[in-house]
Amino acid sequence: MINDDICKKRDELNQSIAENKDYSIIYKLSVELDELIAEFYRKSAKNEKKDLYLVKK
Repeated sequence: MINDDICKKRDELNQSIAENKDYSIIYKLSVELDELIAEFYRKSAKNEKKDLYLVKK
């Protein structure tokens, strides 16, 4: 599930920060996390539209 992917990527990012890894690695992980979060919100919005459609019927 996307929630699990977000949690794993966040943990990976936090670990990289704690270990003072290279900025390019931290930046890459941050961008990947942002993409997962954006995907989560896109799917949530899509599901809300479906729910609204069903309610109107």
